[in-house]
This record gives sequence, C-alpha cells and structure tokens, in this order.
Amino acid sequence: MKKNLQTSFQTRQYMLSKDFEIYYYNDKNLPRVGLHAHDYYEFYFFLEGSVSIQIDEEIHPLRVGDIILIPPGISHRPIIHDDNIPYRRFVLWISKDYCSHLLSLSPAYGYLLQFAQINKTYIYHNKQISFNTIQSMILRLLEELHADRFGREAQISLCLNGLLLHLSRTIHERNHPQAQNTELSLYHNVLTYMEDHIEEDLSLDKLADTFFVSKYHIAHIFKKNFGMSVHQYITKKRLTLCKEAILGGGNITDIYPAFGFGDYSSFYRAFQKEYGISPKSWKETCHLPEQGTTPSRSSKQDSAFNPPQ
Repeated sequence: MKKNLQTSFQTRQYMLSKDFEIYYYNDKNLPRVGLHAHDYYEFYFFLEGSVSIQIDEEIHPLRVGDIILIPPGISHRPIIHDDNIPYRRFVLWISKDYCSHLLSLSPAYGYLLQFAQINKTYIYHNKQISFNTIQSMILRLLEELHADRFGREAQISLCLNGLLLHLSRTIHERNHPQAQNTELSLYHNVLTYMEDHIEEDLSLDKLADTFFVSKYHIAHIFKKNFGMSVHQYITKKRLTLCKEAILGGGNITDIYPAFGFGDYSSFYRAFQKEYGISPKSWKETCHLPEQGTTPSRSSKQDSAFNPPQ
C-alpha cells in the first residue's frame, strides 16, 4: 500500500466534509474507543488485524475482506485483541444528504444502505477476489483525492458513486441468486428459440406466449443482457442471414421472406438503413447476378415497392 495514502489515526467522530470522507489506517497500540454512534453512514473495509467489532450488544470477530456498514444512530466500537498486529482498514464516512442525492439519481444506490437498516445486517464477508476488486476501487478513489489532476472533482464523484453502486449490486446479487439464474436462463432460452425460428413470427407477444412470461419482462431481460431490444436483434440477425444468402447467389425475391421479412418494402428499408446500400446494388457490387437474369437489369426494379424477380 502506498505510504502517501495513509492517514494518522484520529479520534474525531464527526465529519468535516458535507459529502464524504475516506481514510486508510495502519496502526498499532491504539487507544481504546468506547461505544459511540454517528449521524452519517460508516463503512469499514477490514484488511488486517486481530479485531472484533461490537455493534449494539453483539460482538463480531472480523476476518480479512469483511465489509462493515454502520448506519446512523447505531452504537459500535472496535475491540482490538492483539496490539502487536497491525490494524489495517479503510474507513469511509458518507453523509445522509449525499446518500439522499444518490437515491434521487437511482434507487439502486440505496439498496445496501436500506438492506442493512431494515434487516439489521451490518457485516458482509467477501472472498478474496471480490474484495480485491473493491479494494482497487477504493485505492483509485484515494489516489484521485491525493492528486491534483484535470477533472479531479468529476472523477472523484465517479469513483465514489461507482464504489457504492458496486457494493449494492454485489449484495443484491448475493441476496437474489435464484432470480439472477432465472433471468439468465430465460435470456438464453429466448435467444436459442429466436435462432431456431428466425423465419417465423418473433413478436414480443409470440415470445411471451411461448415462454409464459410477460412480454415486458422478456424485453427487459433481453435489453439488460444483450444491450439492444428484441426487435433490433431479430432485424440484425435476419439481415445478416439474408446478406449471406444473397452472397451465396440466391434470388433476393426468395430470400427475404425465407428469413422472416413479411414484404419487400420492409426488407428494403431495413437493409438500406443497416448497410447504407440497397439489396440489389449490394449484390451487384459483389458481381453476383440474380439467378436466371443478367446483370444489366434496370435499377428501377430495385425499389422499396418492386422487388427483384
């Protein structure tokens, strides 16, 4: 850990900043701290030491990688069992006003804060790989705070907000493993079905009837996992297949309905929008005449209303 990121231990139990404060501590032989509470949120990210934490009446031994979240008004104190072992941790304080600001941006920011308060669950164990990711995000935040670079304030906000969202997402996914697995299973099943039935009706209503779920749920899951709408994906997939079939020398007239386009005008518009060229013009650039025709056909036939024969 970089020495210049370390802070000397302080007994102050109030915030100087209106939004947040974060510290990296590495100490031995600390003075004992009594039970106390704050009017802000306090995160501990435990790195090393022989330490327990008392929260209200309960005492919890800590292990490396633990994250402790203390909401406002909750009494707590560290209990150091061996002063000869360095007590290393990150401590993050966040004001209630700043948390309210994040909640106004998205409820996702507040998931962990609300979960901890409602369920009185204050300690979260982490595997080493997961904790390494969190630690790297904290270090990035500390480095920005200690630097004087262009865009510093904007980058600090991105780092802090990203850290808080990552923590909420981690705990949410840990609390909802079945929902996550179900969503992924539905997404893969829908994707496979569309691949196998690309020439058929693949409207959201049809998919909803096939999988016995809401069409809005399918639309949400697909967009979340694939980054585009169901309609966009189907159109792009159909156009790719049509383009490959045209390249193989097939008749455009036979190809577009075989891959699910209901009429030539819709196929023409989609092809033109995707590739910036008409189907027939693209075929001619590849020197592929229509089967049974000659390359000298009039380009007037290649319009949105007159498909090549």
